Amino acid sequence: MTVLTSVSGFPRIGGDRELKKTIEAYWKGNATLADVVAMGHELRMRHWMLQKDMGIDLIPSNDFSYYDQMLDTAMLLNVIPQRYRDLGFNNPEETMFAMARGYQGEHGDVTALPMKKWFTTNYHYLVPEYEQGTSIQLNGTAPFDAFVEAQEAGIHTKPVLIGPYTFLKFLRGADAEEITVTDALEEQISTAYEQILRRFAELGATWIQIDEPALAMDKSDADIALFRRLHACILAAREGDVKVLLNTYFGHIADVYATVCELGFDGIGLDMCEGKEQNLVAVQQHGVPQDTTLFAGVVNGRNIWRNDFAQSLGVIDALLTKTDHVAVSTASSLLHVPFSTASETQLGDDVLRHFAFAVEKLGELRALADLAQADEDARRTSAILADNQALFDGSRVSADEAVKQRIAALGDDDYVRHPARNQRRTLQHEALNLPLLPTTTIGSFPQTAQVRAERAKLRKGTITQDEYDEFIRTCIDDAIIRQEELGLDVLVHGEFERNDMVEYFGQNLNGFLFTKNAWVQSYGTRCVKPPIVWSDVSRARPITVQWSSYAQSKTDKPMKGMLTGPVTILNWSWPREDISKQEQTQQLALAIRDEVLDLEAAGITVIQIDEAALREKLPLRRDDWHSEYLDWAVPAFRLVHSAVKPTTQIHTHMCYSEFNDIIRDIDAMDADVISFEASRGDLVVLDAIQESAFETEAGPGVYDIHSPRIPSVEEIEDRITQILDKMDAQQVWINPDCGLKTRGEHETWASLANLVEAARHTRAML
Repeated sequence: MTVLTSVSGFPRIGGDRELKKTIEAYWKGNATLADVVAMGHELRMRHWMLQKDMGIDLIPSNDFSYYDQMLDTAMLLNVIPQRYRDLGFNNPEETMFAMARGYQGEHGDVTALPMKKWFTTNYHYLVPEYEQGTSIQLNGTAPFDAFVEAQEAGIHTKPVLIGPYTFLKFLRGADAEEITVTDALEEQISTAYEQILRRFAELGATWIQIDEPALAMDKSDADIALFRRLHACILAAREGDVKVLLNTYFGHIADVYATVCELGFDGIGLDMCEGKEQNLVAVQQHGVPQDTTLFAGVVNGRNIWRNDFAQSLGVIDALLTKTDHVAVSTASSLLHVPFSTASETQLGDDVLRHFAFAVEKLGELRALADLAQADEDARRTSAILADNQALFDGSRVSADEAVKQRIAALGDDDYVRHPARNQRRTLQHEALNLPLLPTTTIGSFPQTAQVRAERAKLRKGTITQDEYDEFIRTCIDDAIIRQEELGLDVLVHGEFERNDMVEYFGQNLNGFLFTKNAWVQSYGTRCVKPPIVWSDVSRARPITVQWSSYAQSKTDKPMKGMLTGPVTILNWSWPREDISKQEQTQQLALAIRDEVLDLEAAGITVIQIDEAALREKLPLRRDDWHSEYLDWAVPAFRLVHSAVKPTTQIHTHMCYSEFNDIIRDIDAMDADVISFEASRGDLVVLDAIQESAFETEAGPGVYDIHSPRIPSVEEIEDRITQILDKMDAQQVWINPDCGLKTRGEHETWASLANLVEAARHTRAML
């Protein structure tokens, strides 16, 4: 018996973020497009060779992207809105970047495509936009070029494609609405995938991976019928020796597994991490079609902890009772984990031995395949298995009894703020005395090269803490002056002292560990370096009080205290796996609660508690939303702010997710004001706000901060008008989509000037 190893996808930014640096240099005019293409080639070759050397049998190709794989799929299928074609660029990369980031220059002025979270990850995908009259057809040769590129280097790869069902489920119309899949559209996309299969067969591919993660979501009978029709046509186009792997991840497909088996795929990829129990039951009930290989996703593509070989082998052995054809695979693409632990020597071997990043997970795949093929005696005497088991014997850390006692002492009233929101609103309006349509920003201002350089100097010890603090004071002073000159109503201090909205808080909390180079792609060239929750969490010291109170002392206008909420801190960290996420979130909520009360005591009357990632981890199945997530995530937020005075205004912020389905749960968080991303979603969330009698004051973002373009006053006024068509003006705030940390100085202040002017114009008309 031979057990194959398969990787669903591999990180593409490079071990040292080489792709990010090259592309950003190109955007700034410091590199050419040829440099970008060359770096892409270098990284693909490096990663293919790495996987080959580590014994991976089925190495992915076409998992590489300069920006986003869904965007690449849209371009491959000719789903390119006319406004981007009209820019008239001579190469597809420039068109692709315009679709991803927007464009403002000699070729024209266009906004970017909407951007949303990829299932329950912190990765953002570009939402493909379908215009009536568009013909879906094969456009370009990128997947075939990558396969040939690897072939010529002596590496036989498994091409990876986003599947037609998932693509259609995420496809939206020009107004961000779901599209109706007509017979003509269905035929066009089926034909395109048939052509893709035939072309790969001609090139000599032996396996093709078609990713259909949307199968892990709730599905109607019509959805299942659409999936069946699409793949029945595509599978009929198989020629030669090519085999088709249907790959699923981020959950189970138990409700459609029987249909998948009937269609006759050569391989079925099942997530045996997030969907293990249900997928195992489905296999036990329905079996495995003859000659079909089950790809067991036992190596988690979304965590950094070492694989428990005993558990994984238990899954593999259970599958082997149903079929002799089993491959071990990553449960999802390794895009969602850092590159390698090799550069994290500061953590020490006693800590590092518990972690596996992308490169180390390749080794785990190979080891599991070898162990799966070994007989009972070989497993019993395996040093690899014994060393692995030692990681999971006993407790890794000791519990913090003070933290546990504090959680045990919580009562129902700790989650309720008094008085009710409508009563608080009157008191807050009197205390803050803000105008109609108050203007503010989300929190951060540009982290310039000088800001990053000064932080590096402090880290290296070339300047003192006092010298660094004086620099931060000058940055804050300048930001306040500029905000006051613009006429913003509620100010922020700019967060110049913060490296990251999660890491900064983690550095001031007990229980966290930090890496030097464990970067993960969030969107495009934007990378994040999540901290690691290692043990029980508590606040080590006041975190934001010093700079918030300093900033408030420099202005008579309200200064927002800026905090990251407990759910977001956990969702954007690497959580523990030895205790529940609910318990970890409660620990974080108590720590941030301490900070909220200290800010209030220091005279800060407006406090923003960002929960940017609340929607992100909502389970894919609606039946699980409350029992497995919202029933503890929403109360955790309420725990953070329940003890503040009625006159203290609590804000929160969320971004780049589908909010409509949980709008009532967001209202139940009992914040006074929420700001959220709306410009890339064409303000569709406003309908949900209107229909739900939403009580929280809200600031739907009026321009897209992830694009370098500067919106005009008229453009922002038009946005405000659209908002006021659906919301009471007394309830509306005017703000950008998100924080301004990644933007340049000129575009930031020019855009904010236009925002303030647009608010003034609208206010005057009202």
